[in-house]
Amino acid sequence: VQLQASGGGLVQAGGSLRLSCAASGFRLDRFAIGWFRQAPGKGREGVSCMSSGDRNTYYADFVKGRFTLSIDEAENTVSLQMNSLKAEDTAVYYCAARIYFSDDPCGPQDYHFWGQGTQVTVSS
Repeated sequence: VQLQASGGGLVQAGGSLRLSCAASGFRLDRFAIGWFRQAPGKGREGVSCMSSGDRNTYYADFVKGRFTLSIDEAENTVSLQMNSLKAEDTAVYYCAARIYFSDDPCGPQDYHFWGQGTQVTVSS
């Protein structure tokens, strides 16, 4: 079971990046999946998560209207399109998958499989 995140980089404020997460060893469409981030000196926080089954998508308030999570079942990948990036979006971004149901739609403590993280740096 492996998740491989990619697509991070350095971008100016107002710019866009697209993160991708490729899964191997399991089918992403059978799990809840999500993107999380961790800025220096801060805890890991949920950015956007998609539940299994009904595929409801949750967005943290600080990314609503700017970020879009999508899944490509044929490619077994999940992506995060990030637009209108701000300096405060600077963080290491992780993709993750969850096996069991949780009342918290995007709590990192409930996710079991994690990718290695990709750095996103937004210059102001």
